[in-house]
Amino acid sequence: MVEFFFQALVDMFTPAHLFFLTLGALLGMLVGILPGLGGIAGLSIVLPFVFGMDESHALSMMIGLLAPTVTSDTFPSVLMGIPGTAGSQATVVDGFPMAKRGEGARALGAAFTASLFGGIFGAIILTGAVFAARPIILAMGFGEQLLLIVLALSMIGMLTGTSALKGLTTCGIGLLIGSIGAAPATGEFRMTFDSSYLSDGIPIVIVGLGMFALPEIVDLLRRNTAISETGTLGHGWLQGLKDAIRHKWIVIRCSFIGCIVGALPGLGGSVVDWIAYGHVIQTTKDREGFGKGDIRGVLAPESANNAKEGGALIPTLLFGIPGSGSMAILLGGFVLVGVEPGLTMITEHLDLTFVMIWSLALANVIGAVVCLGIANHVAKLTTIRYALLAPFMIMLIFFAAFQATRDWQDLIALLAMGTLGIFMKRFGWSRPALLIGYFLAPRLEPKIYQASQVYGWSFFERPIVIALLLLTVASIYMAWRFSPNAGKKYEEDSPNSASRKRPQITFALVMTGFAVFALVSSFQYHIMGKIFPMVVSIITLALSAPLLISMYRTKVAAAVLNDIELGAETERSIYYYLAWTVGMLGLIALIGFPFGCALFIYAFVRCHTDVSDLRAAILGISGVAFLGMMSHFLSLQYPPGLLQVFVEMPWWLGG
Repeated sequence: MVEFFFQALVDMFTPAHLFFLTLGALLGMLVGILPGLGGIAGLSIVLPFVFGMDESHALSMMIGLLAPTVTSDTFPSVLMGIPGTAGSQATVVDGFPMAKRGEGARALGAAFTASLFGGIFGAIILTGAVFAARPIILAMGFGEQLLLIVLALSMIGMLTGTSALKGLTTCGIGLLIGSIGAAPATGEFRMTFDSSYLSDGIPIVIVGLGMFALPEIVDLLRRNTAISETGTLGHGWLQGLKDAIRHKWIVIRCSFIGCIVGALPGLGGSVVDWIAYGHVIQTTKDREGFGKGDIRGVLAPESANNAKEGGALIPTLLFGIPGSGSMAILLGGFVLVGVEPGLTMITEHLDLTFVMIWSLALANVIGAVVCLGIANHVAKLTTIRYALLAPFMIMLIFFAAFQATRDWQDLIALLAMGTLGIFMKRFGWSRPALLIGYFLAPRLEPKIYQASQVYGWSFFERPIVIALLLLTVASIYMAWRFSPNAGKKYEEDSPNSASRKRPQITFALVMTGFAVFALVSSFQYHIMGKIFPMVVSIITLALSAPLLISMYRTKVAAAVLNDIELGAETERSIYYYLAWTVGMLGLIALIGFPFGCALFIYAFVRCHTDVSDLRAAILGISGVAFLGMMSHFLSLQYPPGLLQVFVEMPWWLGG
């Protein structure tokens, strides 16, 4: 094992590995800097491009993308007051006030130093886990693997979404969506509506982009947040480094917290920064400065946020259970390059395992160094209005989605999943829970049949199974008792209470209706094809019933808090931006992707900014030209339109 460890280190510094790692790191930094994207969306965009690549190169690029994303997301958090990703929300609390009083350089210097340490710390913990995991993995049979997946699913309700019931119900919906397509035991098609596209299920790229890219873009457009007017950082880079050294025990403790939380499936980036932030407040005597620009409020979440990637890779690599939503997408990349997580990662693919560990450490170094180098330039980019960036990002995610199967229905599926994700975000339903449930569904169902056939009732006599059952019960109890919104008060006497409650109850009924549809559909399948969707839908309905009752009894349901905080009365409706997206797809269907997207960018920019007609046209052409280069060098395809069907055109015009 030690030999593989050092051999992977040698392989990492070959020109090809360094190229793909650096390429992934640069893409990851770009994804983190642009608000509205994140590790999940970034990996989803890259996933279609790694097909056919060398295993080590593809994995190095994906890890390289993932690691610095949680470093560069500090830029929008500190400079704009907008979380770059879900894991940088707590950084805004103290980082943005520091930037407003001219200490942006100090905040960024401290954040990048803490991020670098946290990332390397996570890689070290992952290395130790690989060395210690072999006897544990060898003891995991079908029964133990089944219970481990069930334990992971039970944890999802603990800290995701605005309530445990919503988290667990959403996980059930994710499992049902994951069961769409051919049943593993019988091969019969389930919930496909006689569509050949759905016979293999919905591609994970579509689910990832729909859940996390489109909702974030629409949310930021609705906020219409003013970005920094000056684009200056001030001084204090060295002071930020000194702050990280002076508060080294905070950085170390929070890095350890990041690893622990990251290793718990279903928690991950959406909560680890708040846990670390809460920890540093609880363990500090002088708390008056928090929320007003305390450097400790930057160091804690940033160190934990980067360390969690190493922790999340532990269950991902060793057990094939995603530690977070981004790890679910990463596992999809494993499948594309022919690598099976689990026992093979410490036997047949031990060299790849250590390549990923070294990639994680080196990508964090590259990310921190490059972020320090480009900070002043990025600060100037914050003067760009988000309405100028959004149409390019919408075009990019639809282009990436089309590469999943290169079928026009990829675009329709993305619109459907994106619409679902937008409403889930608005009403406080856990999107990571749905993604993880979706990914684990095709792994959970075969394990149920394998465990029952191999062990029978003796399955419950195995010691590790008993221990995992007890842990699962404890996890469900904790999830049931835990409420992230405990203690928060809502405007029960608001004159708009009824109108605020009605939409989210309607959405909850739609989610419940899908579970009812899955249950009714299951009766027409063979016994081996109906058990899984039937049981999951019954459990989901059992969880949704008390949820609906509590929402009906509450005068203003908790999930509406997001809209109250945003001042939703003054915002454009989400239907407005969905209409723009549908309009873009309509243009693409008529005149093809290049012409359609160019016109979409032109029209969107002209309607939402004061840019001139000429500049808006140049922006539209530039965006499509960029995708044209990607299409040419990576042998990708454009979605065709009716124009390309009847008129022969070159590839760069959609032909």
